[in-house]
Amino acid sequence: MKTLVLSTLSIGVLALSASQISAQTVTIDPSALTLGYMNWQPTAYTLANFPGDGGTGSSAWGAAALQANFSGTTLTIQPNVNTYTPGNAYWNNPDGTGANQMDANFYNETTGVYVNTTLTFTFDVVANTLSAPYNSIAFIKDFTSSYSSSTESSIALTSGIETISLTTSANAGDHIQYGFETFGPDTDPASAAALESVVITPVTAVPEPATWAWAGSGSLLLVSMFRRRNK
Repeated sequence: MKTLVLSTLSIGVLALSASQISAQTVTIDPSALTLGYMNWQPTAYTLANFPGDGGTGSSAWGAAALQANFSGTTLTIQPNVNTYTPGNAYWNNPDGTGANQMDANFYNETTGVYVNTTLTFTFDVVANTLSAPYNSIAFIKDFTSSYSSSTESSIALTSGIETISLTTSANAGDHIQYGFETFGPDTDPASAAALESVVITPVTAVPEPATWAWAGSGSLLLVSMFRRRNK
């Protein structure tokens, strides 16, 4: 009987420990957030959707081209100016406005790292002064191994500490991405400053005291039960 109770105690403690191992927190880090990808599609130009009004596309981009740049550990995100080309009907409308809606992704990607994990992404939005129609979100995405589908958790960037979580699948071949996504038309570099930016800094990740306390109290309860059964 003592052996059975001791085995039960060991299993209980292991289960509590496993629940901690399967929860991880990430924050913004210049060495981790290094990947850039841009998607674009035509804007709805008012002149009967001018035939030269952009075209759907996507490509890997550098962070600077996205307008997502680190200074130390502070990240600043701004609207895209990389494609502004006066006289080029693919990128600019006849009135000089951007011919495409840009979807700029600045992120980290891992495969086989966060498996069956409650992944939490936390950061501090120092300021978000982006002007309409520009907006930026934070996301965690879990893509299948073929990138054919995904699940996502996202949040709009507002001032203050923000936290989002996603429980990833048990498939080790999934690709997990977390980072920031910024939407809005490509624009003239001369007007970019007036459109403002989002400024983000890291939040130091620490274990959640309440959760650890719960795990510890659970272990003590099991030990107490074991001692009473064997008096």
